[in-house]
Amino acid sequence: MGIRCDDVVLIERAKTSDEPSVITVNCPDKAGLGCDLSRIILEFGLCITRGDSSKDGRWCYLVLWVVPQHSSLKVDWESLKCRLLSACPSCLFSYYFNQHSNGPSPSPLYLLKFWCLDQKGSLHDVTRVLCELDLSIQRVKVMPTPDGRVLDLFFITDGLELLDTKQRREDVCEHLTAVLGKNFINCELQLAGPEYERLWGFSDLPPAVAEELFSSEPSDKYTSMLQALSPSMKTVNKATITVDNLMSPVHTLLQIRCVDHKGLIYDVMRISKDCNIQIVYGRFSSSVEGIRNMDLFVQQTDGKKIVDPERQIALCSRLKEETLHPLRVIIANRGPDTELLVANPVELSGKGRPRVFYDVTFALKTLGICIFSAEIVRHSTSDRQWEVYKFLLEESSEFPLASSRARSLIVNRVRRTLMGCFCLVLTYVLRLETHWFGI
Repeated sequence: MGIRCDDVVLIERAKTSDEPSVITVNCPDKAGLGCDLSRIILEFGLCITRGDSSKDGRWCYLVLWVVPQHSSLKVDWESLKCRLLSACPSCLFSYYFNQHSNGPSPSPLYLLKFWCLDQKGSLHDVTRVLCELDLSIQRVKVMPTPDGRVLDLFFITDGLELLDTKQRREDVCEHLTAVLGKNFINCELQLAGPEYERLWGFSDLPPAVAEELFSSEPSDKYTSMLQALSPSMKTVNKATITVDNLMSPVHTLLQIRCVDHKGLIYDVMRISKDCNIQIVYGRFSSSVEGIRNMDLFVQQTDGKKIVDPERQIALCSRLKEETLHPLRVIIANRGPDTELLVANPVELSGKGRPRVFYDVTFALKTLGICIFSAEIVRHSTSDRQWEVYKFLLEESSEFPLASSRARSLIVNRVRRTLMGCFCLVLTYVLRLETHWFGI
């Protein structure tokens, strides 16, 4: 016997703006389910403020308290519920998803190609429309032309699985026409064929740039800047992870204490999935003064504790590194030009982090910085694959890109936007920007 589809995912929406909404998932378990669900929630622009998770080897029960990342965000709760249902193995539903298969087959990749006149902030406007339409950006190539036009290539997947219909494709183009107005020229949307595979290349970063970008520690300059603000900022480079094999006869207890950020629970779930660790019971406490505590009772996939010292060290090292620095942000010179680089680890399944392109383009738009060109590529290091976002920035009188102060402001604003409103550290960074740069 199965469970009624209506009971698999329940969403209790907040009654007031200062209360969280509550998402409850009750379904058969599968490997990495917590990661998949928290990823979908992040895609919809929601932050998980606290959560409880339990499973018995066959069944999973998950309760998450969520709030929008921005007060102005409009959440399509019905679409969110359908997306969460699609990740649950018990969902034999039709809705408007793939009605022929309940398997985890990958969504088809589509190419959105459109021409428009160059305008400051338009790249973020387009990105916002795609997110609102539940379209996930997989790759981007933005190419300006000498006559002031821009060719945008967005490789996207559809959360609603409806891009094979004429109505859905026309709806996307109509929304783009509305947001770009008189700057819109034309739009095409089609399945991405093999002729576009050459655009899915890997990055060829200079060794010095790659070393700085993928370093497990932030630069000394950034660390010193934060710690100069307040004694409490010393916690920014600290994450405490305790491994306890005495508390439970069958589980290893991981206790994590670290600085909070809006994708923290997704990061913990992602690392657990990639390291073949099952979270049998987890309590994700609310953030207190920017610090979050998590108690996770875990097992290996064979149902045993984590007793191998080397595996314990590797797991703790990975958790520390990616809870503290899940995203890397630097500015580098590319010949005579200035390039903003943002990187995040890719899941073993091949999926990148949600909404990174959205957040970066939003941060640059709020600063009034024009993007000359942009692309998303992959980069492999010795132990993992990364998604790298490359933005070639335009020089302006307000932001002379040769200035170290201007570069610090850009990096800090982008990092703060990516990490989110829950990180107390980022509030201090904003005060520092206001003091140093007069903004």
